[in-house]
Amino acid sequence: MSERPTAFITGASRGIGRAIALELAARGWNVAGLARSGAGTDGRPGLHDLEAPVSERGGRFLPLVADVADTGRHQTLVEAVLETFGRIDLLVSNAGVAPEERRDLLETTEESWERVLAINLRGAFFLAQKVARVMLAHEPDSEGYEPAIVFITSISASAGSIDRAEYCIAKAGLSMAAALFADRLAGAGIPVYEIRPGIIRTDMIAPVLDRYEAMVRDGDVPLGRLGEPEDVARIVAALARGDLAYATGAVIEVSGGMNLRRL
Repeated sequence: MSERPTAFITGASRGIGRAIALELAARGWNVAGLARSGAGTDGRPGLHDLEAPVSERGGRFLPLVADVADTGRHQTLVEAVLETFGRIDLLVSNAGVAPEERRDLLETTEESWERVLAINLRGAFFLAQKVARVMLAHEPDSEGYEPAIVFITSISASAGSIDRAEYCIAKAGLSMAAALFADRLAGAGIPVYEIRPGIIRTDMIAPVLDRYEAMVRDGDVPLGRLGEPEDVARIVAALARGDLAYATGAVIEVSGGMNLRRL
């Protein structure tokens, strides 16, 4: 078994997932990263490109190429992580997609609904189920095994957008999943958290970046800037370190103050 703790991160190839992988590697973690493709696209780095920077930070990296929506692969993926590292200390359920086309609520298609919920909710739930079983079966030992699970949802879990209903519904469902896992695992001392990012500068928001930058200029983001993936990664690192171990079930919004109520 590896002496370094191991984080299993879905959606690790870019954006928030990539930032989390690099942050944890710098803090003494090995990383198993899951993504649908190993290669980068359009000049952007891909999953396999994470190995070098993770190694430079002292960690080992295991790339896992699969679609989290393919629940039939989950057991094989979990076994691959255990075979390589001997442990899963942290699951970061981060993989998620936006609708390929934003459509009014009344025009939402079944195809888009199935795609978004399969990745953002169904896949996330059943992979967490598999990992939770592994965590429960791992007896505490002298190496200080203190597992945890982090679900990356979105402020869209509670803030509606009528032009991407399937995304909001998936994130709201994942929020409830996080609460349920927190309840189920609390008796075993396994904390579960939900992080709700706000407007984070990633590829997902690129098609509507102008709209979100206008929101910043209009004062809709109190801190006055878009979020960066590293803003979320630092929160995950604090949770991984055990700084909020007694706060299982906590919902942490990382939105630059968009949660603040104003008159």
